[in-house]
Amino acid sequence: MTTVIIHKNSDGRYKGFLCMGHAGYAKRKLFGREPDILCSAISALVIGTINALDELAGEKLKVVENEATGFIQCDFESTLQEKSVFLVDALVFSLENLSREYGAQYLQIKFEEV
Repeated sequence: MTTVIIHKNSDGRYKGFLCMGHAGYAKRKLFGREPDILCSAISALVIGTINALDELAGEKLKVVENEATGFIQCDFESTLQEKSVFLVDALVFSLENLSREYGAQYLQIKFEEV
């Protein structure tokens, strides 16, 4: 299962997020040899958002990742610009939709105050 934790401060402002684990959606099939489309979708959303925050919005980020374990953490080093908040809102919206469509047993979205 993949778990995505969205970090916000007490004012509700985004501080970062982390994504960990492999969805395991493809393993539900009899032989489990198909590519995991859910894991691919999650990765594309998370990495795409990080790249957009960095390259398009110019945000300062601290990113740690481990591809083998499916771990990626992105911390925001300052308060996000309005356009960047929109990018993270879009990430959360898309991940929540995937969780509803494929099931919470494969993808869970959580919010934590930091």
